[in-house]
Amino acid sequence: VCIHRVRSCSSVRFIKSKYVCVFDKSALKFSHQQRLFRTSAVSCGQIVQFKLSDIGEGITEVTVKEWYIKEGDSVSQFDSICEVQSDKASVTITSRYDGIIRKLHYSIDDIAFVGKPLVDIEIDASKGVASEEDVVETPPMSHEEHTHQEIKGHKTLATPAVRRLAMENNIKLSEVVGTGKDNRILKEDILNYLAKQTGAILPPSPKAEIVPPQRRAEAVPAAPKDKARKIPVPAPRPIAFAGKDKTEPVTGFQKAMVKTMSAALKIPHFGYSDEIDLTQLVQLREELKPLAEMRGVKLSFMPFFIKAASLGLLQYPILNASLDENCQNVTYKASHNIGVAMDTEQGLIVPNVKNVQVCSVFDIAVELNRLQSLGSAGQLGTSDLTGGTFTLSNIGTIGGTYAKPVILPPEVAIGALGKIQVLPRFNSKGEVVKAQIMNVSWSADHRIIDGATMARFSNLWKSYLENPASMLLDLK
Repeated sequence: VCIHRVRSCSSVRFIKSKYVCVFDKSALKFSHQQRLFRTSAVSCGQIVQFKLSDIGEGITEVTVKEWYIKEGDSVSQFDSICEVQSDKASVTITSRYDGIIRKLHYSIDDIAFVGKPLVDIEIDASKGVASEEDVVETPPMSHEEHTHQEIKGHKTLATPAVRRLAMENNIKLSEVVGTGKDNRILKEDILNYLAKQTGAILPPSPKAEIVPPQRRAEAVPAAPKDKARKIPVPAPRPIAFAGKDKTEPVTGFQKAMVKTMSAALKIPHFGYSDEIDLTQLVQLREELKPLAEMRGVKLSFMPFFIKAASLGLLQYPILNASLDENCQNVTYKASHNIGVAMDTEQGLIVPNVKNVQVCSVFDIAVELNRLQSLGSAGQLGTSDLTGGTFTLSNIGTIGGTYAKPVILPPEVAIGALGKIQVLPRFNSKGEVVKAQIMNVSWSADHRIIDGATMARFSNLWKSYLENPASMLLDLK
């Protein structure tokens, strides 16, 4: 006899029992009256298989990079469970249920498959969180409900903390208007919505403190020393090589690079190089840096390079296009989603700044700051890494003057920027002066872009940077 819980009752009733119970009625007679037993297959908790939902972009498998929980831990809805990495982005998976972790289906660096169980969670059956059908077939949640990442096009973008606040106050996120980037719902949006419903007067939402440049300089007086630390220092003692050869699978961003560069081999690359005199731009940036810092934004040269490229693409849209696999059709992209190659601990990644054609230099700087912060933390979302139409690679931040950049399909052009050097040059009077010189190397798809077009685009881009005031005439 298999009975999880036994209770006396006036008649025999079997409720969805999964167990075969064999007994004799006569053996269950009592002196005062006949009573029989009731069986139930429901224990104090139900085990739910929490499956890895569809991350999008055709991704079918991911690598488990880190677990935030272990077997036996209690979790609540929207608590972080693990971090996974696809060949396009890193994603933090969060819990759908309140319960206890009973089983982890994968170890670190294992390949997890979309639609397969990720963890088993024991939930309280008395709360009616999941029906018996849920225990067997848990429907996959949408990506936004599982992760901290932003995905464009979804109507409810919010972090787990914001979702929890909405849940505690019985607020539907679909009814709240988000004021964050891409209509993302912020904590202030929830509080303002709650205030309208209750009539309460809330204090103004906290804004980032504006720190004058001189105060920042006082807080970080060792800036010159930081530059000195970046100089490579030889190892104090020779490295002893020992052990055996090690073979590792190609995963994550490395796997994406293999796929992309293999496709790039099919493209006949055309190269073009030139040098740019950035003397005026260097002076302009020095004047604007304090203003940007007062707004809490770090202003580098890259926003100027990106905006100048966008202005050039308006004149030469063939460089902001794509060619289909059969080389029969050219698609001219309306948006200038300019990618910026970044060197991270996870490898080379190329997030892109969306719609540069309608952004100011300051807007681009703000977005670059965001992408660089997320990139350093390995938290870039799929939307940040896809949809690029043109790319710039600032190899000069590491070193070198010239490069031979490889086009990222389906794009048709890419530029590599060298380091800025102080070199002697002749001015208009024939005098030798100090000049801030940067070299640029372009690569273009020679199937649809000829050398003259690439040279003219480069000359226009060069003119904007050498005379930054001229950009004002074409800014929108």
